[in-house]
Amino acid sequence: MTASTGGSVELQILYCAVALGVIQVVLATLFSVAGRGMKWGVGSRDEGWPAIGNIGARTDRAWKNFLETFPLFAAAVLVAHAMDKSTAVSVLGAQLYIWGRLLYVPLYMFGVPWLRTLAWAVAFAGILMVMAAVWPGM
Repeated sequence: MTASTGGSVELQILYCAVALGVIQVVLATLFSVAGRGMKWGVGSRDEGWPAIGNIGARTDRAWKNFLETFPLFAAAVLVAHAMDKSTAVSVLGAQLYIWGRLLYVPLYMFGVPWLRTLAWAVAFAGILMVMAAVWPGM
């Protein structure tokens, strides 16, 4: 697709995933500073990492989990785009990834274990579906 049409759906969702990452790092930072104090936040952190409470810690872990899955999603989308392999399956996969990751954040923050795991699995399945667009024979 040309730039005038906004690019592929997968690229648009990749941009949304970047925005979600920005939101998550801001949330994690806010909880960290609120729980540990600005002095700790701007310091050298030689004294370790004081506890920040359950919700703050879960927010930080959700952010770190995003960092584990996002590079896989981004690579899959960029390879599919470079090979001009956008398919109905890859579009659905990208949609599943972003919705799964969006749901994952509050489910993890507020301690909803089974649904959180389901949201993670949906997002991971989305990555595999985007990858399927470029698998041999697809």
